[in-house]
Amino acid sequence: MKIQELIYDGEAWQKQDVKTGFSPQLVLLFASKGTLLQANCYESLKRLYPETPVLGCSTAGEILGERVYDDSAVATAVQFDSSTISYASVNIDSAKESFDKGVELSNMLPKNDLKNVLIISDGQKVNGTTLIEGLKKHIDQDVVVTGGLAGDGPNFEETLVVANDHPKSGVIVAIGFYGSKLQVGYGSAGGWDSFGPNRKITKSKANILYELDGKPALELYKTYLGEEADNLPSSALLFPLTIRDYNSADTGKVRTILAVNEVDNSMTFAGDMPEGNIAQLMMANFENLVEGAEDSAKHAITDIIAKNRGEKLAILISCVGRKLVLGPKIDEEVEATKQMFDGQTTQIGFYSYGEISPQFGTGSCELHNQTMTITLISEG
Repeated sequence: MKIQELIYDGEAWQKQDVKTGFSPQLVLLFASKGTLLQANCYESLKRLYPETPVLGCSTAGEILGERVYDDSAVATAVQFDSSTISYASVNIDSAKESFDKGVELSNMLPKNDLKNVLIISDGQKVNGTTLIEGLKKHIDQDVVVTGGLAGDGPNFEETLVVANDHPKSGVIVAIGFYGSKLQVGYGSAGGWDSFGPNRKITKSKANILYELDGKPALELYKTYLGEEADNLPSSALLFPLTIRDYNSADTGKVRTILAVNEVDNSMTFAGDMPEGNIAQLMMANFENLVEGAEDSAKHAITDIIAKNRGEKLAILISCVGRKLVLGPKIDEEVEATKQMFDGQTTQIGFYSYGEISPQFGTGSCELHNQTMTITLISEG
């Protein structure tokens, strides 16, 4: 495997190193929405790699190496020694189509020797929970499914996806990685602390929450936010909810708010909010967030680093909420992950509106929020 790192300077793409005899099969592109909408951003990258699919999305922050960037664009071009990729894309208009679009994508990807599916999805029009359920419908359970939802900084207005074409809203891309020598590791960890009383979800529909303990959910949530309620939905990133089945020993899943509706006092989340589940508020713990990033890297490594000294690609997808909390110290979480890898590992990624990864321990793919999720790809 050979990997070429690039960064956009506002006018042209600058290669971070020179590769000879380089013929990549994939280019990943992550950029702020404003940068991505500059005509030359996508077009100039495509001119560098005219025969290679360029796939990616808008972000809430860009990751390259040990740095986090804002209002920029980063890319990696990847040449595999023996592995191959295939990709498929669909358009989506609303979250209620998510399951069917997942099924459609799973049917479009070839299945023979498939090892990993990386999802890059619109972050505003998708219910990540049902998208994953649909995607898993026709994909073998041994295939690792990872990815994330595109971002729009803290604005929550419109997200864009690049499917080897100019960036567009309402697009989902699935990238399949194939090969007998391909090795895929994954990890996902949080670092948030729960507080306040447990409350029962008494009224919801898919990813829309209406009532907690029989009371309007938005009104109840605002009482905890205080003055920060005026800054919804972005301020909700600092206080996500964790949900769990009442009868389950599961530690729960974190859910982030995408939108609020003042008319019916509801909140729309990135994934399902099932009735009967227990919900509890969460708040940030700075040290735990960085440790969570380290844990994610540890999980992703498994035995890949020990077995393969060649180049490896680590795709980092972290939540916008973590970025807002860590603020000027945001680089610390990507520095922490980098230290867990060897010198042959390239890091690229973005800050998202939702992260997709198998649950460590169970292997079941889930939508996560407020996590650092890592996909580590190597050829043995």
